Amino acid sequence: MPRKATPPAPTPARRKFTEEFRREAVQMLLDGHTATSVAQRLGLSDSALLYKWKARQLEHAGPIASGLEDRVKQLEAELLRVTRERDVLKKALAIFGRNE
Repeated sequence: MPRKATPPAPTPARRKFTEEFRREAVQMLLDGHTATSVAQRLGLSDSALLYKWKARQLEHAGPIASGLEDRVKQLEAELLRVTRERDVLKKALAIFGRNE
């Protein structure tokens, strides 16, 4: 007796996100949260989606937004450098403070 072909399993409907939801998700990313943590909090399947949304927002915002993004990266690098210098100076102060 021939087997009947089973119909394919229905694919789940794609979720649609509002523009406001996308903006808020990208804002969380820009506020310093990791993409993975934002994706988990919002129930997104992949953090790559956040990066796509961010790139699209920066593209629509124009050159000013990309200039600001570059400036933020520059300031974060400078902050990291200054923090390391401060830590070294704290250690040096502790070492030289013992000799007195």
